[in-house]
Amino acid sequence: MLLQAKSVTHYFGGLCAVSDFNLDLEEGELVGIIGPNGAGKTTVFNLITGVYRATQGSIRFRDVELVGKRPNEITALGIARTFQNIRLFKELTVLDNVRIAAYNQMQYSPVEALFQIGRYSSEEKRILNNAMELLEVFKMDSYADELSKNLPYGLQRRLEIARAMATRPKLLLLDEPAAGINPNEIKQLMEFIQWIRQQFDLTIILIEHQMRLVMGICERLKVLDFGATIAEGLPLEIQNNPKVLEAYLGEEGGEL
Repeated sequence: MLLQAKSVTHYFGGLCAVSDFNLDLEEGELVGIIGPNGAGKTTVFNLITGVYRATQGSIRFRDVELVGKRPNEITALGIARTFQNIRLFKELTVLDNVRIAAYNQMQYSPVEALFQIGRYSSEEKRILNNAMELLEVFKMDSYADELSKNLPYGLQRRLEIARAMATRPKLLLLDEPAAGINPNEIKQLMEFIQWIRQQFDLTIILIEHQMRLVMGICERLKVLDFGATIAEGLPLEIQNNPKVLEAYLGEEGGEL
């Protein structure tokens, strides 16, 4: 088991944002978390990555407890994420956006960095080479010197994922990767997610509103509504679940 969340509950003041969330995630799986706006999906990601500390419950990654660890410590363990709203360093180049993600892999000391001695030069060269190799894999090496803010939206999304991969994760959390993408590009995005999963031997948790994408690539789904899990199972089961239909459509009937 790669990740286990048990009885995870989180409050903002008196508001329960996530209630008794449970997840057993095996290596290599691609699992979707869906639900209406405000259901608590991104809060779950924030709890896994240490942005928030769970009020109650346990989250274990490779049998290491994550609750109480800082985000950088969790990243070093092998968990990376993207965001619903792209969070690139827009005034930095594409190359520097990827290089900066490798900070936790640097093997030189602050003194060596300050005076540029010892391991500094060789480590910087290694990180630079690794970043360029990663951009080449993502077919973005020709944009290496371009400011990230000047990239088209689709390439900014791709760069955000490339930057996440620079941390060498085993678990990747994708928060609405189809946000802002033309519906005609969904098939291409589905193929891209499957490609990075295979290329980097990843386990993926996906938050998404685009049902075509969710139903097309996720192996199983969890559905949240007002912070509580209302259904879980295979995509086809979820598609016809009355509770899910009611949460999305306000009434039972129809299909997602």
